[in-house]
Amino acid sequence: MKNQITEFAPNNPGTLILGGTQFQVAELKNNFLHYDFKSALRFLDARGKLLFGKQFKIYDEDKALLYKLINYFIGDQNECDKFDLDLNKGLLLSGPVGCGKTTLMRLLPHLVPHKRYHQFALIPCRNIVFGFNHLGYKTIEDYSDNKPYCFDDLGVEATGRHYGKDCNVMGEILISRYEVFKQKDILTHITTNLNAVEIEERYGERVRSRMREQFNLISFSAKSKDKRI
Repeated sequence: MKNQITEFAPNNPGTLILGGTQFQVAELKNNFLHYDFKSALRFLDARGKLLFGKQFKIYDEDKALLYKLINYFIGDQNECDKFDLDLNKGLLLSGPVGCGKTTLMRLLPHLVPHKRYHQFALIPCRNIVFGFNHLGYKTIEDYSDNKPYCFDDLGVEATGRHYGKDCNVMGEILISRYEVFKQKDILTHITTNLNAVEIEERYGERVRSRMREQFNLISFSAKSKDKRI
């Protein structure tokens, strides 16, 4: 199936076109788009089915979390303030295996095709380490650029090894991305199965302290079921 592009309808801000279907997700008032949560969910459900297959669905138990994520992506400052979400920070989305972290981070940018800073590349951390094992420290340098990224499944990657030398590749990249964040306001996002203590054990206190400044933490319930089963 051709991967259809999401775009706003010409001369009709707030209406997203998906294939031949239009979804009114927001209304333009006083030069601001005011989104409707239920309409946004209907669009995300339709977009998800195209991206991931007909088995995709929005789960009722995830709607409270989705409300936070949607308000972050659309940039609703008032609603984000209620959840202590800083629009100038990236997302650290955590939760059990299979709860839907990667799926949501792939899906939500389609709700805001006009926000270029939310159109990030989603890169599995395992692939980054494989690249390091082959290319060495150039891989770390490559991810210190001015592009937004979402590093997927932080914590499942092995220790990097290049010409006999071990390297905590993702730890080094996260430190580099912190400098990009501070100097150029470029956001980084992360999905992970790890909690805060496990992140510090794996990457060190220096990385963990920088992550506190760089990310909003949003977590699935520890009881979230594996949706891939």
